[in-house]
Amino acid sequence: MPQYHSQGKFPHKRHTIYRKPDGKLYAEELVSSEGFSNIYSLIYHAHPPTMIKHVGESYSVEPKVAYQRHLNHESFIGFMVAPENDYLQSRKHILVNNDLNICLASPLDSMKDYFYKNADSDEVIFVHIGSGTLKTIYGSIEFSYGDYLVIPRGTIYQIEFNSPDNRLLIVESHSPIITPKRYRNEYGQLLEHSPYCERDIRKPMNLETHDEKGDFKVMIKKQGMMYPFTYGTHPFDAIGWDGNLYPWAFSIHDFEPITGRVHQPPPVHQTFEAHNFVICSFCPRLFDYHPQSIPAPYNHSNIDSDEVLYYVDGDFMSRKSVVKGQITLHPGGIPHGPHPGTVEKSIGAKETLELAVMIDTFKPLWLTEDSLKIKTDDYHLSWMELGSE
Repeated sequence: MPQYHSQGKFPHKRHTIYRKPDGKLYAEELVSSEGFSNIYSLIYHAHPPTMIKHVGESYSVEPKVAYQRHLNHESFIGFMVAPENDYLQSRKHILVNNDLNICLASPLDSMKDYFYKNADSDEVIFVHIGSGTLKTIYGSIEFSYGDYLVIPRGTIYQIEFNSPDNRLLIVESHSPIITPKRYRNEYGQLLEHSPYCERDIRKPMNLETHDEKGDFKVMIKKQGMMYPFTYGTHPFDAIGWDGNLYPWAFSIHDFEPITGRVHQPPPVHQTFEAHNFVICSFCPRLFDYHPQSIPAPYNHSNIDSDEVLYYVDGDFMSRKSVVKGQITLHPGGIPHGPHPGTVEKSIGAKETLELAVMIDTFKPLWLTEDSLKIKTDDYHLSWMELGSE
């Protein structure tokens, strides 16, 4: 987990008097996960964070599930999702279940006239195309191609894009996103065998205190509904904060692949974990160095998990005709493996330049109406090509 961090000014002791220059009190707020039992931060606001002026008409943003029960290998062309001006409207649910939502987005514009809070889910935003700045009460984080932005639930944020060309893979996790337990010691520090360390984690910086009153629109998502709130003070009015709960960034390019003499299983690529699913990063790496090794992955049966691969860049050794932004779904219950000819082709290869994000879920994923719009036909027949082994 991200370690203790602080920005700005705050009192020496918690829950004690802390006054503004004019003698009025700053408003202390505890932001915590799992009640008071897990990580938290203390924020000192210029104004109480409770000043609600108006609540607008709510509307549903719940995923429209096409069907829940299926047993078929599927492929989706992610870049077929049409760009839209608004950030929230551009988010399309592709695969979902009770543990997470996997979304694609192609926003053209920055969030200029509103802020957003997901009160249901932690968010992991993978930046495939684009760059910009994530702005929060904790400070700002600049991002670019290959960055994972990890945003804890309840965080009000605003994204400023540097251009209209943006492609995002978004995972909404209904449980906390954490670093894999096997990478951490009992004190929470990432261990020597971890494929990344604290130096690779980018924390919020450059805290700006917006001591402003007015009308500030905050879109709040809760239980599949969107609630337009109007607050009387700027959401980013903190004079300071400290703690362990805050957004952070990690670049897929800083992931150090774990390799071996023979083919390594997918868990070595694990980057994050949550309840009932994991997120992995497949990065450029040297292949196995046993003289008789077969670099291509072996056939395997997904008995207990659905496997989702999002293709980012490079040539993927076990797949043919893969394009950037493509998503493949290999459901639990039937085996999958390398495409015909790729096993023989991989023998003797020294490295791969593939870049992909994998999401393994331990409960079946459901296809949405939006996923059907970008689904290809007959992906399951791709293993039947001439020349198969």
